[in-house]
Amino acid sequence: MAYLSKIEWTEKTWNPVTGCSKVSPGCRNCYAERIAKRLQKMGNPRYKNGFKVTLHYDLIDTPLQWKKPSIIFVNSMSDLFHEEVPLSFIQRVFKTMEKAHWHIFQVLTKRSKRLKEVAPNLTWAPNIWMGVSVETSKYYYRIRDLLEVPAAVRFLSCEPLLGPLPNLPLEGIHWVIVGGESGPNARPMKEEWVISIKEQCKAAGIPFFFKQWGGVQKWKTGRKLQGREYNEMPSLNRKIKPIMMKLL
Repeated sequence: MAYLSKIEWTEKTWNPVTGCSKVSPGCRNCYAERIAKRLQKMGNPRYKNGFKVTLHYDLIDTPLQWKKPSIIFVNSMSDLFHEEVPLSFIQRVFKTMEKAHWHIFQVLTKRSKRLKEVAPNLTWAPNIWMGVSVETSKYYYRIRDLLEVPAAVRFLSCEPLLGPLPNLPLEGIHWVIVGGESGPNARPMKEEWVISIKEQCKAAGIPFFFKQWGGVQKWKTGRKLQGREYNEMPSLNRKIKPIMMKLL
């Protein structure tokens, strides 16, 4: 499953896995669950299982068919490191990302403990960006787990931001995304929380990307913070060749 994406910090999505389960407060109003159930009702064969974890083996090699270099968000409709995704499947996804070295792949998880556990068994090509979700300070342990993974780019997705994130452990982090929750029952995000993160990133010299204020009608609240948009990203070196990187 591959689509041009409306997500501001990527270009395409690739979903060799669909479906997930909730693990923390950031999951409460999961957009992917809403979309999956809607597609199930519409009779989309990829979502015949609704939001249950489903492996799409026939989609593993899809990015190899895209010749134009793209920034690709992996599993926008799932979590690659979900407990029900076998390590062998994860390894095949990573092998495709390594082969498709002209693309940049963005992988995001809330399951940092499993990420840390299986990282030594994966090949970390330099076009693979690895991130974790951090919605409140309770989940700083995800950052610590991420820092033990030898990804060329490590990033944080503070979305939906549900509380202040003081003293973020940013050493070894290369990018931070912040966004408010959107859709039905969206929980509010305070401006001071966002400004604090922005200032921490500035002090650490880390690119800061402000995705959205969110809300029930996110197009009304927009993306401007203190009168401007923040679209900073790590350097995009698309010509880089794969390098074998494994934890010992």
